[in-house]
Amino acid sequence: MDAASKPTSQQVLAPGGAFLFEEVGSARILTPETFTEEQRLFFKTALQFSREQVLPLSERIEAKDNALLRQLLRQAGELGLLSVDIPEAYGGTGLDKTTSLLLAEAMSLNGSWSVTFGAHTGIGTLPIVWFGNAEQKAKYLPKLATGEWVAAYALTEQGSGSDALGAKTKAVRSPDGKHWILNGSKLYITNAAFADVFVVFAKVDGDKFTGFIVEKDTPGLTVGPEEHKMGIRGSSTCPLYFEDARVPVENQLGEVGKGHKIAFNILNYGRLKLGAGVLGGMKLQLQNALRFTQERKQFNAPIVQFPLSREKLARMAALVYAVESMTYRTAGLVDARLGQGDKDAPDYEARLLEAVEEYAIESSIMKVHGSESFGHLVDDAVQLHGGAGYIEEYPVERSYRDARINRIFEGTNEINRMLITGMLLKRAVKGDLPLFAMAGNVAEELARGERPRARVQDVLAPQEVAAEAAKHRHSTACAWRRRRSARSWSSTRRCSRPCRTW
Repeated sequence: MDAASKPTSQQVLAPGGAFLFEEVGSARILTPETFTEEQRLFFKTALQFSREQVLPLSERIEAKDNALLRQLLRQAGELGLLSVDIPEAYGGTGLDKTTSLLLAEAMSLNGSWSVTFGAHTGIGTLPIVWFGNAEQKAKYLPKLATGEWVAAYALTEQGSGSDALGAKTKAVRSPDGKHWILNGSKLYITNAAFADVFVVFAKVDGDKFTGFIVEKDTPGLTVGPEEHKMGIRGSSTCPLYFEDARVPVENQLGEVGKGHKIAFNILNYGRLKLGAGVLGGMKLQLQNALRFTQERKQFNAPIVQFPLSREKLARMAALVYAVESMTYRTAGLVDARLGQGDKDAPDYEARLLEAVEEYAIESSIMKVHGSESFGHLVDDAVQLHGGAGYIEEYPVERSYRDARINRIFEGTNEINRMLITGMLLKRAVKGDLPLFAMAGNVAEELARGERPRARVQDVLAPQEVAAEAAKHRHSTACAWRRRRSARSWSSTRRCSRPCRTW
């Protein structure tokens, strides 16, 4: 980062969730206005690729042309767009996470392509980047960086979606000790029809959740038929079946029984990228809606002149602004943590995982707010198009269907809401966040008749006061909930018979 975009030391040390306790404007944050020239260049290249190579082929993509998707991945690889998260030592560029999120935004103009690109560069490749040994990285990463090979990620099963550790797929060692024998199945695997390598999770000895790298020609592996989906129809989504699939022992990913570390860290980063992964589509549909309302006339006037149309457009713009702001603020926080050391150092991956985990609260918030904002925005866009918005000829119809999946994958929004609350309270109880101290301070201020005040009296002063008041209400509610839970637990333990607690 250049001097203009380099975070301050205060920001470098800011823990995850600190935004709830810092005064508005007290820390410098990353904004699009402070992107480096390198970041802008990568974004411009990716956006041009999406506009010129992907969008004109949307009909072919929607018709599930897997050969075309593979060709587009190879073309993206030639431009260096698949390798920003891969170290230079293995054929990548090893760039910062802000650049990675910028590419996710630029590649999200078409939903099916965005999912294909994201599954390859993110959840398909990163497990090997972060948890693979030197031999595995040398074997797979150079091919994944160029698009010669395509990656996929196989976690979900029929009975284990949100409950990932409830997987039933099993792995046992072969009698000669040279292979792991996998039996079971996986569902809803993106890129499955044309992927060359899968990151698969199975249980060893009944309960040891473990990761494996499985190549497409592995004996005993069968790729099932394509699913027929509501949206992202152009992306490949198939089940996988393992019937005594023989995976070489050297393809075990990480330690036996440590697969949860791979799965959960990948999901945390996936949630971070999903915030950016909806942003390009949001901006595109806002632009399309604005253009349509300027051209469409009713009662001898463009409908953009009608107050209700303007209200919708303003709401859409506000959603875009909010999602963009939280996306790159969080990217800047992650990069600030990583900026404290050399990216070529042996411990870089470990520090990266720590940074991603540190901001897991923000990542889940981005996932929930980004996916739901996209849903609200595209719903308004359809409404502004009127009957035309329901016709396949208009891109907004496809975008409306495509947007729905974002509230389901990378952990459902319901699961992420639970994670947000759970992580906040856990860190507060450990003393990592001053949640309960803040609640006490708020109570004292209220007793003295004090109210939140803006640091500077300017045009945004009312918004600053509103933000501070919201933080006060949040901390007070959390403290109240904790006290009530503690009382319920205490009374339950005193009962000699089962007690009902709330």
